[in-house]
Amino acid sequence: MARSDALQAVPRAFAKSGAERIAGTVIVVALHGAALYALMSHRILPVPDEVVTLFVETITLQPPPQPKEPPKPQPEKRRPVEPQPPRQLVAQAPVVSATEPVAPPPPAIEAPPPRPTGPVTLSAELSMSCPERTPPAYPALSRRMGEEGKVVLRVELDERGLVSAARVATASGFPRLDEAALAAVKTWRCTPAQRDGQPVRAVALQPFKFVLQ
Repeated sequence: MARSDALQAVPRAFAKSGAERIAGTVIVVALHGAALYALMSHRILPVPDEVVTLFVETITLQPPPQPKEPPKPQPEKRRPVEPQPPRQLVAQAPVVSATEPVAPPPPAIEAPPPRPTGPVTLSAELSMSCPERTPPAYPALSRRMGEEGKVVLRVELDERGLVSAARVATASGFPRLDEAALAAVKTWRCTPAQRDGQPVRAVALQPFKFVLQ
């Protein structure tokens, strides 16, 4: 009997001690909660919002220092160059003694005057230098129509005295009379004009007067 009572008393003791431990733990937790609430109510411990605010502060980073530029080399000071006086070339004449003969300078050669070019202009009428000349024929139609007038031709001769060109310088007023004068003068043979003894081309004026009789 006594042993059985002793065995029953052990679990009771354990049960009693466990309940006391639980009660003590609850009391400790309650005390800690009350202490924490008291600290928070008196602003002794920071609230969670304030703690977060303290960790959100930004940090301004300073820019890295820029490297300093190396000093520029100073240009060397050059001494001013003094201008040299211009050199003059002096030609020295040979010394001639009083007894040494001096040759006279050569005579100046005059250049010949330029020879005139172009045809020679005859001062007189062309007929004066043309032994072979045929007078112009009076056109029959101009005779019937009573056409009269004076035509002046400009005639060019070549070196042989032949007419190389002819044109009307002053018209008569009637083309038929002008054409008759041109046809006649182109058959003329004249004496060639000369310049320095050489035959050259020549230019002259030749008038023709058409008059009905």
